[in-house]
Amino acid sequence: MQDQEIPFESDLADLPKAEWLSRLAQTVEKQGFFRQLGRKHFAAHIRRGETLVVTFESVQGMRALSDRAEPLGWSMVRDNDWSHLCIASDGDTWFRDRHVIALFDQMIDDGFFDDFESILFYGAGPCGYAAAAYSVAAPGSHVLLIQPQATLDPRVTEWDDRFIEMRRTDFTSRYGYAPDMLDACAQAYVLYDPVERLDAMHAALFTRAGVTQYQLRNMGDAIQSDLVNMNVLPDLLEMAAEGALDDLQFAKVYRARRTYPGYLRRVMAALDRDERIDLTYMMARNVVERMKRAPRFQRRLAEIEARRQFPSDDGD
Repeated sequence: MQDQEIPFESDLADLPKAEWLSRLAQTVEKQGFFRQLGRKHFAAHIRRGETLVVTFESVQGMRALSDRAEPLGWSMVRDNDWSHLCIASDGDTWFRDRHVIALFDQMIDDGFFDDFESILFYGAGPCGYAAAAYSVAAPGSHVLLIQPQATLDPRVTEWDDRFIEMRRTDFTSRYGYAPDMLDACAQAYVLYDPVERLDAMHAALFTRAGVTQYQLRNMGDAIQSDLVNMNVLPDLLEMAAEGALDDLQFAKVYRARRTYPGYLRRVMAALDRDERIDLTYMMARNVVERMKRAPRFQRRLAEIEARRQFPSDDGD
């Protein structure tokens, strides 16, 4: 057991990309497997407990979001003794690659997923698409998706002009249309900000039985980063894996936004855009009273109070 724990004390941060990949491969090969999947992808598996979390991540995301520059699932291995399978991409590929498809086909044939009592698929954005699409390989699994795309097939989502370069990519063959691939899962959860119009339109395509959607209004277009910074993503992963994530539990976890500066700033900016000065004042005063350091809100509160005390001639 001691040999298993040692690699997780390694810090992969600040390593050149080639050395980072080499060190990561050495870490997982001691207790699972590492496979290069063509030029753009790899799979890294660590075998521990009977719960498996399958995370779809980008190399860039791992190196940016984690202080250790490690796959997201490694914290779940350390803290929960879960098994972990990381499917990684170099850049945003939506994992539409024959090598990735072949890996999942092989794992199905080998009964890889049959060895685990519970399985959670997770991903955000392009990785959220992949988590949904490939979850069909493990019927009965749970799926947690953040801002997922349903497909980039222009016949279905020509309104999404963010990823025009992907329109020639095949999203119609095996593991293609992500919402359909959720039909075999036990439960799926989709998190998105309804203010982000294109994310909301994709989320609407996931509307079906067995899919619960949570709206994170004013959380913006980088929800995964915010949930990591709020330190609530591990709780969401645990509850999703157990099928215990419901409206009440989500509301309890999501209360962390009340002290998260990024969220509070976006809410205040939205109120200012709508010129809802009274609500802006009430919010700024509430934040200043609750938080020790809130200089932006202190300044906004002072500005509004000054305007009320000395109104300008034009009626502002």
